[in-house]
Amino acid sequence: MNIDILASDEPSPVNMINEDSENPFLFLCDHASPFIPRSRNNLGIEDHHLQRHVAYDIGIKAVTEGVANHFSSRAIFSNFSRLLVDPNRKLDNPGLMPEFSDGCHVPANINLSSEEREARLNTFYWPYQNKISSTIDEMINSGNVPIIISMHSMTHEMDGVARPWPVCVLWNYDPRIPLPLMESFKRRGFKCGDNVPYTGRDGHGGTMDLQVNPRGLANALIEVRQDLISTPEGIAEWTANLIDGFEDVLHCPSLQEIKYYG
Repeated sequence: MNIDILASDEPSPVNMINEDSENPFLFLCDHASPFIPRSRNNLGIEDHHLQRHVAYDIGIKAVTEGVANHFSSRAIFSNFSRLLVDPNRKLDNPGLMPEFSDGCHVPANINLSSEEREARLNTFYWPYQNKISSTIDEMINSGNVPIIISMHSMTHEMDGVARPWPVCVLWNYDPRIPLPLMESFKRRGFKCGDNVPYTGRDGHGGTMDLQVNPRGLANALIEVRQDLISTPEGIAEWTANLIDGFEDVLHCPSLQEIKYYG
């Protein structure tokens, strides 16, 4: 049974900028948009939740665009809310189509039929992941091995616990980008988190685990606190801060070597 979700006038599930770039940097933005198609009636949630972090990563799309355009680099963005399906989760993760997320009950995600689940995966999840996969393969095959940064934002607190870091670096076992990048942030006076408030070693970096680590590509996942990038001024400031850090680290030729860790 085919289930139509997207109308013809609604956005494609994936968007890419600077597609013809010769630069090796590839930026990924898993949670760029709060969009839910009309056919899914906001998943039964109240409108205000679509402006919260439960629906998308606030501010990070604009930051990613600014960073990618500075380097004239490719960047790939999801165009759907993670409440619909989270492209940064593995297929067996209960958060893939969450029934509850930080105070937000999602009625349409309760007792999902297998047909609805497959329709969401085929309409949103796989087009996004397949675009990443084909882009990486194309870059490798052309001799331009990609250096990959996954861009995210986080809340300033969770469950009453403050998050004092303005920026955090999540990583699995490949230290090539994370260690010098964290040092770069610290030299500039920022309190930079190391695998906090999440860790790149427990499934929080689902896209990296699926697409990047198995290929032996240098990578890191960045979390910027959303209260710092919720205004145009904050977005500009943290775009510049990230550019400075990336300029320090990402130009090292050895980052284009394929290496396996862990």
